[in-house]
Amino acid sequence: MDRYSAVTRVLLRVLVLNLAVATAKIALGLATGAISVLSDGFHSLTDTAANVVALVGVRLARRPPDEDHPYGHRKFETMASVGILVFLVLVLVQVLWAASERLASGGTPHVTPVSFAVMGSTFLVNLGVVAYERRASRRLSSEILLADAHHTQSDLLTSAAVTVALVGVSLGYAWLDTIAALVIAGFIGYACWEIFQDTARILSDRIVLDEIEIEREVCAVPRVIGCHHIRTRGSVDHVFLDLHIWLNAEMRLHDAHDVSHVVKDRLMARFPQIKDAVIHIEPPPR
Repeated sequence: MDRYSAVTRVLLRVLVLNLAVATAKIALGLATGAISVLSDGFHSLTDTAANVVALVGVRLARRPPDEDHPYGHRKFETMASVGILVFLVLVLVQVLWAASERLASGGTPHVTPVSFAVMGSTFLVNLGVVAYERRASRRLSSEILLADAHHTQSDLLTSAAVTVALVGVSLGYAWLDTIAALVIAGFIGYACWEIFQDTARILSDRIVLDEIEIEREVCAVPRVIGCHHIRTRGSVDHVFLDLHIWLNAEMRLHDAHDVSHVVKDRLMARFPQIKDAVIHIEPPPR
């Protein structure tokens, strides 16, 4: 099974679990009138929507390079991460709106032992999903799985906050329901910020590999005098590199070409995440 097929398989499994969790929370929120539970349910529902976006992104990202996309289609996976960010922002707005409505209208949700049973069981499911996706993201070096794990991790925090609020409501502190909804908004906002940072790094072509380590590998190749203009971009598992190496100005072009290939092979062996490297040949500075 190739990498993309493995990522797709993980996403499909998580999709089913997220849909079950969202359905349970929304049903509970509607039955009890707890806006914290309902908001948490909508948050979980966007996990499902995010999984769908991720599946579309992975399907596009697996396509090989073509005439219009000589560097491949890998950034579609990053764009899918942006889609997850958009869904989270929409949920943030929804949660804040629901909290403001409750503050204006008041009201007390109806809490029963079933409420705690549902929240506890969905918490355990989310805990398993986060652990599963994190392991899979490391094993498959997938930014989309890592972003989705970040998203689902916020569900753990929000579910814990909601459970505490339900305890408070059952003791007569109805206002804790609204406070929990606002806490959920804070967790969602933090998740948005994390995903934004990860995707912005890739889309802005921020440096990926340590220049000093690259220079050390290049200069270890016989007949290479030095190197400069080292540039890397891409995601942590799909890097493009270009650099200039200094060779003796009297060296024959054929020999210089052979040395550049040795440099490229050494770098790609040392850094397997490099998918392509362009080596420029030039004489050393005077």
